[in-house]
Formats: sequence, structure tokens, C-alpha cells
Amino acid sequence: MQPEAASGPKPGQPGFAQGRICQGPPIATIDIGSNSVRLVVYEGLTRAPTAIFNEKVLCGLGRGVMTTRRLDPAAVAKAHAALVRFRALCDTMGVRQLYVMATAAARDAEDGEEFIARASAICRAEIDILSGKREARLSAYGVISGFHMPDGIVGDMGGGSLELIEVHGHRAGAGMTTPLGGLALQDTSGQSIRKAAKIAHDKLSKADPLKNLKDRTFYAVGGTWRSLAKLHMMQLGYPLHIMHGYAVPAREMLDFCKLIMRVDNTTLIGKETVSAGRLPLLAYGATVMSEIIKVGKPRDVVISALGVREGLLYSLLDEETKKLDPLIAAASELNILRSRSPQHGEELVRWGDRFMASTHIDETSDEKRLRHAACLVADIGWRAHPDYRGEQSLNVIANAAFVGVDHRGRVYMAVANFFRHAGLNDDELSPRIREIATTRILDRARILGGLMRVGYILSASMPGVLPRAPLYVSHGKLQLDMPRDLEGLAGERLATRMKALGRLIGRDAVIRIVDPAETTVAAE
Repeated sequence: MQPEAASGPKPGQPGFAQGRICQGPPIATIDIGSNSVRLVVYEGLTRAPTAIFNEKVLCGLGRGVMTTRRLDPAAVAKAHAALVRFRALCDTMGVRQLYVMATAAARDAEDGEEFIARASAICRAEIDILSGKREARLSAYGVISGFHMPDGIVGDMGGGSLELIEVHGHRAGAGMTTPLGGLALQDTSGQSIRKAAKIAHDKLSKADPLKNLKDRTFYAVGGTWRSLAKLHMMQLGYPLHIMHGYAVPAREMLDFCKLIMRVDNTTLIGKETVSAGRLPLLAYGATVMSEIIKVGKPRDVVISALGVREGLLYSLLDEETKKLDPLIAAASELNILRSRSPQHGEELVRWGDRFMASTHIDETSDEKRLRHAACLVADIGWRAHPDYRGEQSLNVIANAAFVGVDHRGRVYMAVANFFRHAGLNDDELSPRIREIATTRILDRARILGGLMRVGYILSASMPGVLPRAPLYVSHGKLQLDMPRDLEGLAGERLATRMKALGRLIGRDAVIRIVDPAETTVAAE
């Protein structure tokens, strides 16, 4: 999809944002949910869209709708006030395309049409009242957009409903909706957790998508479940505070849900990290989650920060763009924004491919894509003080707004870049990061860090050198072929780093000065 020509200041003009990718004007979504109304403005329509503004207001539109069939007047006033501000923000930010969606509360309430008519006038945009099945499909697209080849069942729990749908790779199955949103369940159960559990069991025991969940992943979408996962992080003292991709074994999540259902939420560790509007709904979210686990028997529960909004953007992409790897797309953009030479990062990817293939070190397809992404962001810390480049690169990468990567993948990318700057000794590596890493991750990250250290000292981060100086294993030795016109780049520091990398893979290192024709043959 070709982005619309960007409006606003051009390079060299006052107000031009050098730190943004030029991919057209911002695009925005407003999600009028049963519990919250949220505006998200994205940098542009891409495979890995970056939010440049995000604001929500907890309005509680769905509170009481299941029994009264009408929207609460105070909630309506609060939602309309939020929309007035959101429309003004869109105008201020130069948004050309605004997509507004409404879900369960608006479609179920008798006065929903009246509310939507007023909301549409405020937003100056048509409002798409999503059916339950369409909401499920967009939630599935959000997970497909945010995970690399997902496989399992998506559950999107809002205030008024719960949508369930199967995902496998780039495909979404047939979705269904149930009235098991947090506010709806609180309403129909008379605020009784015991009754809520029975209602949830009765509905979910008949849910067709859960019949295909056994030993697969359950992808949890929605603010209540994100709050539940945040509390779980706090209870464990988990080192990464990144919600997207946070994975919990199903048995552990079931035990935690039982705890949430049993105790007074004011006693919970980390309760201050959950908004006051979400806190009363946690027990209902835990109730539904526990029933899903008992009925569906998933292997694990994984939190998705992407849902209906991102699913809508994904649906707008052309088929070719949809097939792009979101992690590689995001890493490529960061490479463009932060590196001294984006081309060098791309050359490092190919240079590393030749090296890894020659070593015969086993590497899965997922590890290969992680290595590629790590190479693309290997130079983003160059503006920091040399003593802190490793630490800063680690923190930026570990906490970046990447999708298409799990937490262990983040650690691999971050630690490799820590080693690239700080050296291959891990004495200064954060012990908290080690808690997430495995022995294999640390080993591969150290090898990649060693490879980067050779590549950057050889090329000074400039393009055109690495393609002419292949690094590979041949006849039992780690060999770097340098053409004679680049001989001046050889030196003691390069030799030292070559030896360090050689020790990591059990090979003696040698630097050969060769004729240009020889390096061409070696690189093929």
C-alpha cells in the first residue's frame, strides 16, 4: 500500500520531525467500548504501526445495559465529552483518516442509535457499530498483526462482551461472541463472583472455539486481562514491564485467577498500577479466564496488547504488506531513525548469514529472524556516551514497542547488542535479564555480539566494507578475507576481536589479505 503524500513541514523546514518515518499523515482510531473510550493516533499505515498518541477515558457505557437495556446518562455525557477532546486532538495532529468503532454497549442498548448519532456528529466521521462476529475477526487480525505466526484461540474481553476466535498463521477462523464482558457479568451476576463463575461456565462449556484450544496458546486481549497480567508481573517481580507477549503457563494463570477471585483486591501487590476503574472488574476477568482454562485446557496464556484497533489497520493493508514480518519492519524503521548508516545494518544481516551458514551452528528459522532484527538495530546506541552504550542499547531494545517477538526474543536481541558495545564478558549484564534468558539464548547472543564487534571495528559503521570482506569458517579456521585496497583497515584491535570470536566458536582466527577477485569468489 502506497502511503498518502505527507502533509506538514518538509525536511529543513521549521517543525519537521526528524525522528519520524515519512509514510504519510497520521491515521487514527477511536474505539467506543463498553468500559472505555480510547483514541490512538498512529504514525502511518504500515505493517508495524507506531502509536504517537494514546489516550483513554473509562466511561462505563456498558454498566447496567444488560438489565436496563439503556446507556447510563452520566456515562453517555462522559463519553461525548471525551469524543469532543479526541476530535480536537485529531485536528491538532493533522489526522486525515479517522476510523471510529463502537462495540457491545452501543449495539445492545435500546438508545444506542441516539448515542451513536450524537457521537458521529462530534467525531465528524461515520461510526462502525461492530457485530460480535466482526469484532472477533478484527481481534484475530490484531493478534495476527502482533505475533509471528500465532496458533491458538483469541479471546477479547471488553466491558460488554467476550469474543472468541481461532487463529493459525495468517488465517482467522469463525468467531463468536458471548455476553461475558466484565461490566455485563458484574450486572447479570448481581455482583456475585460465585454466580459469575456459573454463568461463565454455562456459556463457555458450549463455545466451539474452545474445543480447539487444548495444548495451544490462548491469546488474551482487553484491558481487564492486561491489568490481570500486570498484577501477575508485580507479584513475581518480573524484570520486563512489557505486556505484549507476556506468557504465563496455563496452570500458573489458573492458580493466580483463583487468588484474584478469593482475596480483597485492596490487598494485592501492585494494585496501584491498575486504574481505579479497572480494579473492580479484575475478579470478573479472572473468573472468565479460569473457566476458559478449565474448559479449553490451553498450554499457556499470552497477553496481546494489540486487538480490534490494530486489527482494523491490518485489514486495510494490501496482501503483500500483510505478509511482511512485523519485527523486521519495526527494526528496519528504527535502523533508519537511529543508525549512522542504515545500509550498514542491512549489510550486517547478509554478512552474518554467510558467517552462520559456514559455522554449521544450528539455528532455527525464528532465531534467524531474531538475529536479523538484532543486526538492524545494532547501531542505535551510538549517540550515547561510550561507557553506557551497551546498557542503553539493552534497555531500548528490551523495552521497545516491538511486536512479532516474545520476551525471550527481546532478551536475545538486547543482550547481543549489550555484548556488541560492552564486550563479551557478562559480569556487568543485569542479573534480572538473566532470569528470562536460557543458556542457548546467552550463548547465541554472545556469538552474535562477537560477530558485531568484528564487523563494526572493521567498517567503522560505514557501508560498502562488509560485502567486500567476507567472514566465514573454512578448513577449521575462522577466516576474514580483506581485499588489498582495504588492507589499511587491518590492525591489532581487529585481530583481537577476531580471536575473541574464534574462541566462542572453537576456531583459530586468521585475517587474509587477498586480491579483490578472491573476496568476490569467497562471498558467493
